[in-house]
Amino acid sequence: MAHLNWVLRVSLRYFFNIIELLIFLRIILSWISPGYGSPIARALYSVTEPILSPFRRLLARSSFGGGMIDFSPILALLAIRILAQPLAYYIVDLLTNPWR
Repeated sequence: MAHLNWVLRVSLRYFFNIIELLIFLRIILSWISPGYGSPIARALYSVTEPILSPFRRLLARSSFGGGMIDFSPILALLAIRILAQPLAYYIVDLLTNPWR
């Protein structure tokens, strides 16, 4: 069971690292602005938009919304690091060791 716990944790770590990398690539791509015609840009936007759009809506309701800088990638990265990753690891522990 410890091996399954380790495999799930490593898989989740890779998953979150890939999501974070894609968000960073989207930030860099927004600075370069190649347009949506590029297949790479379209794929990157289609993967990251479901993650960023809730944070963008949250910011639109706050006093930070509507500015020139989009803070949604920063909030998404913080949420992944502070909430999602530890919560996922906790769930893995509960699934692999239910009688702890």
